Amino acid sequence: MHGPVKRIGQKWRPPLALVLGGTLAAVLVSPLFGIIYLRLWGNILGWGEAAWLIGWIGVVATGVLGFLLWRLVLRPIYRLTDYARAMKAGRDVAAPTHFGTPELSRLGVSVMAMGESLHNRADGMKAYADHVAHELTSPLTAIQGAAELLQAGASGEDASELSATIHNASQRMQMLLDDLGHHAKAATSAGSGVCKLSEVALGLNAAINIEVSHDGMVPLIASDLGTILTQLARNAAEHGATYLTLHAQAGRLHVGDDGPGISVGNRSRVFDPFFTTRRESGGTGMGLSIVRSLVQARGGQITLLDHEKGAHFLINFE
Repeated sequence: MHGPVKRIGQKWRPPLALVLGGTLAAVLVSPLFGIIYLRLWGNILGWGEAAWLIGWIGVVATGVLGFLLWRLVLRPIYRLTDYARAMKAGRDVAAPTHFGTPELSRLGVSVMAMGESLHNRADGMKAYADHVAHELTSPLTAIQGAAELLQAGASGEDASELSATIHNASQRMQMLLDDLGHHAKAATSAGSGVCKLSEVALGLNAAINIEVSHDGMVPLIASDLGTILTQLARNAAEHGATYLTLHAQAGRLHVGDDGPGISVGNRSRVFDPFFTTRRESGGTGMGLSIVRSLVQARGGQITLLDHEKGAHFLINFE
């Protein structure tokens, strides 16, 4: 995947309004300056010499204004256009680092961030599709194999076992498809809102005790927060935790459990789609990936914290 957008230099640059206003002012003042200069110096230098001097002053002034417009406006736009075309063609290209005006700097940051986001999304979609194909292959193979044996005439206890294999594999596929649907839905922003942590937490039907150690307002709509807490509670319960502790404060939500925690070797992969240590017992590995997609779609970030006991996450919306 592509890296983060390179930071644009913060040197002072004149605002675009000042550049355009100064240019228009120069165009307006130049004829008046020429008329006044010609009247003052025409009788002294001669009308011809004064006119030539005014002409050269006009050429120099035009050249200076043209250079400033090229450097402050045209060159940044050309570079940004070239960068956008290269990104569209899928080529790796160095991002512009300097722009002529603050307005163009903000535009440049937005365009580069959009380009990086589109590239990362394309890479993510490819990896995601590969994961989906891989995860569905195993149960599909089991169904096909069992069906072929049944068609070949298996009967009695063998037929029952094959039917159970088909049933379990189909349930596995259904679980994967349900989680894929939740993941896709989580990645789409449902709008902004706020809700009270305790009101959402107390209304959850979770297979684990949920304790609100510090109540507060969370910058999410209630349904989104409910989905996040449900996924985290289910993930904690499946790994042996008995309670989940919630702490809300100033745009942050701390979520911790009393389970065995996450091993050092798995910490960097816990948010990856389909990563699970419970595959044999039916885990799909989509719970934390759904949580991350939903949090990011709402403008936040979720981080796995270092902790001596249990799994602890920090959701930050600041």
